[in-house]
Amino acid sequence: MRVSVIRDPCLSPRQRRVVAEARLGELLRTCGDQLDVPARATLCVRLTGDAELHDLNLRFLGTDGPTDVLAFSAEERGRVGDVAISVERAMTQAPDGVGELRLLAVHGLLHCLGHDHALPQPAAAMTAATRMLLPGADIPDLETAELAGRS
Repeated sequence: MRVSVIRDPCLSPRQRRVVAEARLGELLRTCGDQLDVPARATLCVRLTGDAELHDLNLRFLGTDGPTDVLAFSAEERGRVGDVAISVERAMTQAPDGVGELRLLAVHGLLHCLGHDHALPQPAAAMTAATRMLLPGADIPDLETAELAGRS
């Protein structure tokens, strides 16, 4: 899978360092291979701040507030979709930021590929897929995370 990672100029030097350490392009290409995503399929990841995620959340989902990650699956052949991540929120949720960015990127990719966590059974499947793609990471059960207000 081809991955484009776009870093918003609004990111602070510290946020840019965390983004570089997360190596999201490499991670997502590996995940694409593991999930049998065609090698020529494309995914775009935008790394930005709360203000942009707030705007996207309001425009596309009607929710007036920021969020950590949004995923938009593609309707066209050869495109997986687009993922937007608030680096600001990721670093608030987990101070080191690297693991959280990696988790949010995988979460967004899985949404683009059709995974969902609105119901218990699909949430369990999405949790299992995330754990497979991020071995050794502390991955919460999505059903439990949803009840705690985190998505």
